[in-house]
Amino acid sequence: MATILLVIIYITFIGLGIPDSLFGTAWPAIYTEFQLPVSYANFVTSIISGGTILSSLLSAKVISRFGTAKVTAVSTALTACALFGFSSANHVLFLCLFAIPLGIGAGAIDTALNNYVALHYKAVHMNFLHCFYGIGVSLSPYLMSLMLSDNGNWRNGYRTVFFVQSGIAAVSILTVPLWKTVRDTLPQGEETISETGFFYLLKQCKVRRACLILIGSCAIEYTCGIWGSTFLVNQKGMAVDVAAKIITLYYIGMACGRFLSGVGSYKFNSWQILKAGQGTMLIAIALLVFPLPALISGFALFLVGLGNAPIFPNMLHLTPSNFGKEISQTVMGIQMSASYLSILLAPVIFGWIAQNISVALFPFYLCVLYVIMISNTILGFCLHPIF
Repeated sequence: MATILLVIIYITFIGLGIPDSLFGTAWPAIYTEFQLPVSYANFVTSIISGGTILSSLLSAKVISRFGTAKVTAVSTALTACALFGFSSANHVLFLCLFAIPLGIGAGAIDTALNNYVALHYKAVHMNFLHCFYGIGVSLSPYLMSLMLSDNGNWRNGYRTVFFVQSGIAAVSILTVPLWKTVRDTLPQGEETISETGFFYLLKQCKVRRACLILIGSCAIEYTCGIWGSTFLVNQKGMAVDVAAKIITLYYIGMACGRFLSGVGSYKFNSWQILKAGQGTMLIAIALLVFPLPALISGFALFLVGLGNAPIFPNMLHLTPSNFGKEISQTVMGIQMSASYLSILLAPVIFGWIAQNISVALFPFYLCVLYVIMISNTILGFCLHPIF
């Protein structure tokens, strides 16, 4: 039964990734139809991020009352309804309105399942789950591109993805009783959720350092994804189409890194894998800093993705052992909120730097983010050796 439940969680992680990359793919068609400035996308994405941060912070109280199974099922259904709302919207205000349940649902699923897997399953599953998240992230833009290439109708793209998400939501709802059956058979037993205060936990230096590690990692991930191509084109003189392919390799590096991290977890512990990833990133960022040929810089971005990939899932998996099972759900919510805040702000900050100073500062910006991550790893968790 535990294996069946794990399969359900894997499927749900695909559903978690489905909405995340859909809006960016559809936005060029949306703002053209609605006759909006291109920058209006920020309103929608900011509301989604705000809802995600809020639901992450409240996750411990909600899960304590309703349980992981019900929260996962309802939240998945909530994201499906939001996708249908997007497909029916005829004004940007409706997009903003449906962005609220989309963000709230995504944050609740992410926080609940990450903590559940960290408590009850091995590190290999946390890494492979985030690979399955990548399947969802890749699936939705592909489906949207098919609809756009067929008749340019982004609404059909959203509706198609809605049907996929609805199927996943149905599976989540129908299997709620399975969670109760499995709960007492898992080695760790039923998780106990302590509703320790948010501000009390933030006073703990170790919690803040864990958040800063995730902030640095997520900031690097999304800054590279959004601005890496611009850096290659404007600073390294690479052709636009070649730069786009290089950024695809960056995401392949992320996927490979999480797959290798999952395989490696059979032999190495999470700290060893995490620190090996940080070592790889150090080499990659150094290659970006030095004035090397464009293709070397492209390869460096691949290495950034490869090295950064295991940091997020392994930090999440370490949460119960770092802080204790009783408060792990609350700490997980804090960590996820910090990560989402970083995802929201870090690319925007570099966008301002690129516009007002120079895109050439891209590798140095990554250096600052890397220092934030590595210094807090050393200061907060230095009792965990690499070997």
